[in-house]
Amino acid sequence: MVDHDEVSDLLERVTAFRAAFARRQAVETVELPGAFAVRDPHFFLSQEHNQLIVDAPDADPAALPELAAQGLGPRQQYRITVLDEALGEEATSVLAAAGYRRDTELVLARETTGCALPDTAAHPVELAKLRAAVFRQQLAWAPDEELARQLTERRAARLRGAEEVLFLATWTPEGEIAAWTDLYLDRATGLAQLEDLVTATPHRGQGHGDTLLATGLALAGAAGIPQVFLIADETDWPREWYVRRGFAEIGRSHSFVNG
Repeated sequence: MVDHDEVSDLLERVTAFRAAFARRQAVETVELPGAFAVRDPHFFLSQEHNQLIVDAPDADPAALPELAAQGLGPRQQYRITVLDEALGEEATSVLAAAGYRRDTELVLARETTGCALPDTAAHPVELAKLRAAVFRQQLAWAPDEELARQLTERRAARLRGAEEVLFLATWTPEGEIAAWTDLYLDRATGLAQLEDLVTATPHRGQGHGDTLLATGLALAGAAGIPQVFLIADETDWPREWYVRRGFAEIGRSHSFVNG
């Protein structure tokens, strides 16, 4: 992916995919100038499901705080995701003055050509079987039971987001779920997304992440989807882990949270 036009086209398709996914999984959508708000009262603590998404590159940065309040109603904390990198940079100072801090997200992608299932592959699993492992890990990160419950159960909403949504998991020899990820497949756009690739704390360093990643790439390739993308935090270590496994940065987006 070195051709500039090809990268630009891929990033444009990824951006459209992300906006469409957010709309499809939302219970409520509020259309606003240059943006839209997604809301889900079932998962009101999940910023993913209650946020303002700015998908127009010419939106007015100064209007974003008011649009967030207008679209989301009263909340303790507001999240604004700006999908266009340049607009996000332009909006940074305005949103900082309004009390927002910025996180930069890297859009990483790679082709599925030549990707084969590993000898011991991950397998699709129903949310009902995945629930306990995800809930335990969420509690380990933040000991708030209601937050952990919502961040676990919100996967049900993701089933609406793409043409096909798979939850993949790996197991320990004793039969315990050790790691998991979401795989979103969209044959019409030729894109797949890997999201929330997590290895439970007791099982890290045992190759589960590589198994999930290799399985996701192989399944996307087998579905006739040539490219897989994912979102990685600019400041967190997984971005380097993905780069070592063939992913390359194709663009950036920015998320802003107040408070």
